[in-house]
Formats: sequence, C-alpha cells, structure tokens
Amino acid sequence: MNGDRCILVLGGAGLVGSQIVREIARVLEPARIIVASLYRGEVREFLHDARREFCNVEFIGAWGDVFVRDEFMGENRRRLLQTRARRDTLYQDLFGGLEAAYEAAGLAQLIHQYKPNVIVDCINTATAISYQDIETLSKQAHDLLGQLNQIVDHQDLEALPVIGRDLEQNISALLISQSLPQLIRHVQIIHRAMSDSGTRLYLKVGTTGTGGMGLNIPYTHSEDRPSFKLMSKTAVAFAHTGLMFLMARTPNGPLVKELKPGAMIGYRRVAYKTVKQRGRPLFRYQSQAQPLGDRLLVRGDENTYERLDKLHMAGVDTGENGFFARGEFETITHTDQMEFITPEEIAEQAVLEIKGSNTGYDVIAGIDSSILNPSYRAGVLRQAALDKLARIEEETESHSVALGQLGPPELSKLLYEAHLLKLNYGSLQQVLETPPAEIARTLYDFIQREENLRTTITSIGLPILTPDGDCLLRGPRLNIPESIYREVEVDAARVDAWAVKGWVDLRPSNFRLWHDRFERMLRTKHMLHTRGTSSVTVKTYLPETIEIGAVVAWIFNNEDGGYRIK
Repeated sequence: MNGDRCILVLGGAGLVGSQIVREIARVLEPARIIVASLYRGEVREFLHDARREFCNVEFIGAWGDVFVRDEFMGENRRRLLQTRARRDTLYQDLFGGLEAAYEAAGLAQLIHQYKPNVIVDCINTATAISYQDIETLSKQAHDLLGQLNQIVDHQDLEALPVIGRDLEQNISALLISQSLPQLIRHVQIIHRAMSDSGTRLYLKVGTTGTGGMGLNIPYTHSEDRPSFKLMSKTAVAFAHTGLMFLMARTPNGPLVKELKPGAMIGYRRVAYKTVKQRGRPLFRYQSQAQPLGDRLLVRGDENTYERLDKLHMAGVDTGENGFFARGEFETITHTDQMEFITPEEIAEQAVLEIKGSNTGYDVIAGIDSSILNPSYRAGVLRQAALDKLARIEEETESHSVALGQLGPPELSKLLYEAHLLKLNYGSLQQVLETPPAEIARTLYDFIQREENLRTTITSIGLPILTPDGDCLLRGPRLNIPESIYREVEVDAARVDAWAVKGWVDLRPSNFRLWHDRFERMLRTKHMLHTRGTSSVTVKTYLPETIEIGAVVAWIFNNEDGGYRIK
C-alpha cells in the first residue's frame, strides 16, 4: 500500500528474504527498507547490490539474533550457554516477568527504533528455536542424574562437586533451550512491539517443517531417521501458526498473515565451491584402515589424519536449506519427492498480500474460514442451561458462582464480589445509591452470617479481605500468591496487588471501583432505545439487575480488552 513508507524484512538477506526485499523495492517503492539478518557480512553483501539496483529506496542494515536481549544479539548462542551468569539472564528473560523481558528484547528495540508500517518475517523461526538439540540435552541430563544417584548410593562425596557442576550447567541449558517457552515469549514480544509502534501488517513466511511431505519424509538435516529434530521443527512451525492465529484475533494489533511454502525453496546459485559446515570449511583427509574390535571411536582426533585440502564440489546453493550436490538436488526435487518452489514465486505472493490482494495462500485466513464458530442453537441452549441452574440453586438453597477451575483467580474474585452485591442490592442503581463504606460493612456482616457461602469461597482458595484490610478470612490454601511459594512477606503494596488478582476485597476502596464500573454500565442504557441494533456493543450492559456473568464479561470486555473480534 502507498502509505507503507517503512518496511522491515527480518531474515532479509536470506534466500527468500532477499527476493522479497527486491520485489518490495520494485513494486511498492517504499521510502525505506530495513534489512535485518543474523550475520553482518551477509547483510552488507546484499545491501551493496540492492543499493545499486534500487537507487530510489533507502536501505538500512541490521544484524544479530532477534530471539535474545539487545546486549546478546551479537553473541554466539553456544558461548552464551557456557557462562552461568548469562544462562541465568536468559532464564529470566524466558520465565521471568514479561515487562522486563520486553524492555531488554533486541527485537522490540529494533521495531521501536524504526516503527515499520509492515514487517515481513522470513526468519526460519521453527528451525532457529527447535534445532537447539533438546534431545541431546535431555539424554545428557538423564545420564548425569544417573551418575548423581550412583554417587549418593556409594557415598562418593569427593565426586559430588564435579557432577553437581556439570548437572547444573546441563539442566540450566536444557531449561532455556525448550522450544515452546521461547516461541511463546517471542510472539508476546513481537506482538506488543508492533502494537506499540503502530505496525499495520505482519506477514510471516513460515514452514511446514517437512517441505510439504508427511511423517514418511526420507530427508533430515543430516541426522538419522526418524528425526526427533525434524518432528520438533514441524511441531514448532505449526505451534507458531497457532499463536499467530491468536495474534490475528487480538484487538488493536496488526493484521497477521502467513505464507507456508510446501516444498523445498531453491535456489540461489549453481557453483563449484568450498563446502562449509556451520560457516567453517570442511577438509579432505587421507583414509586410514582400522580393524573392527570391541570398541569404535565415532569421532577421532583430526590431528592423527593427514589433511589433504579443502573439500570442493559442484552443487546447488539453496540458502538456509544447505548446499546440495547434484545427486542430492536431483533426488529431493524429483517428482513425488519434496520438489521445489522458487524464492521469486514466494516474493510475488508476499507483495500481493502486502498490497491487500486475496492470493488464497494466507494460512491464517484459511484457518479462519475453516473453524466452527459460535452457533444460534448453542445460544438457545445456553439460556436453557442458565435457567435450569437458577432453579437448582433455588431448590437447594445453594450458590453456583465459581469453583476456580475456569481461572484466572481474578475471575472467581469478580464473580463472588458481584454475587455479594446482587444478593444485598439487586440492581446497579441501588449499589450506586449506597456509599462504599456502608457497602463494605453490609457485605462483611452478611458474609459472617452466611456460613455456607463464606466457607465455599474460602475453601476454593479465595480469601476474603475484611473492610479494615487487616484480616483475612481464609481456608487452608490460597490461589494468590501463587502456590509455588509456601510463605511470603506481606506489605501494603503486595496486599493491594493480591487483592486485585484473586482476593474477595471488602474494603471501601474496592467498592468505589465497583461504583465507577456501574456508572459506566448505566451510561450505555440511554442508547438502547435510540440507536437500534447499533446500540449493542462491547460497552453495553443489557440487564436491569446485577447478572454476575454479564457483569464480569463486561469488565473483561472494557477493562482488560479481553474480547473476541472474529
């Protein structure tokens, strides 16, 4: 679109990304294109050609690992895992608070700096995240735990420090190499950064993980079959699609689209060149004869073999997929094998999607059109179920409010507070006519008399904070603070935070908040008879009385932004 003056292409110097950059520059002619890739050298090499080819576009290069904080972007991940302090930092970025991780994230800072209208993400995210060798780390952790058990059984305390150090390093590396936590945090950070920066469109060039083939795929990335790594890659690829599906249904964020090539992508060039592995050249060594005995050394000492020269071969450069010899390329692209698609074809579809065309290849739109949505029949049955529940409550003189199984604890807290207001005042207007301090006293006296209701609330993990804020009515367990803590320190700030998150709060300050809510709900009433069907929106509260589910749904819609848009 003509208004898209700045476009960020992640993985922009790669096989697909570079062609998308060229197609964007040729067709859309934005004022600025940010080309971001892992290595500085590949970015500079590509921009040298792109600037000569498209003189009317400003090209800016950026490089580094976008899955880590800004200060680590230029570091090799293997080196990061070797330092305990850095492992601890990576752990906090992954499992600690989102706010701190977001402020430190290199990707978020990149987006904030340039505020792109469109982001095209050509990074092979599934490979980057899943190919951290969880399988090997897990096996090593299992072996180390076995050694630890032997040490404990034999009381070999001298060996304990060594195995303890190795076990700590292995387990901490295993924790921060897990695929799903990394993927979830990555999606949280990029979505928030795009929302904060006003990005219009996020277009992901994803992967099927198997080039469109099934569980019978005969190829891996050099490891043996069946490939745990390859299956992990596919699992992460479609988990990523699922998270982007949620991203696309989140209010006030960018449009979200995904293209998923279902074939091998190729190729960049055909050449005779030095063969490299992980950026380093491979060598030819003189062969040695070795008799087969009881043991076989899998990786021998290279210094014991005569090095001849660098390994050269004619082959096809398929970018991130690797450098394939003629036989490999002929096999993988053969009919009914993986076959292949060109980067230029992907780039053409990507630019059409940026322009707003319906290519038919957007995976997110495909999922949207395929899922089963809420139905009229379900709406009719909902009311029947609610009516029956109300009759059972009346017959059994019980309260069907919340059990805490839907979660979060805030939901149960809000439902019980609304229920107490309903039982004592009935309508929004009557609550508004009563001062907050009087409401607090009334509800406290009421909950003291109603033993069945009080003990039900406290038995499901919801404590009741008394009006003076100095005492809790509680059961044996609390949902808030979270159960990972056995005992915690208490101060006024923590009490306020816990009360918001999962305590039934009978302090007057909380009922001033309920006053504000009910006033906003009532202000929507005048529209119901003057604006027809357009009067019913997420801001509208329809019932005359306090209906606890409708009240809490209104709160989620209007205070938390937790509503569906599709």
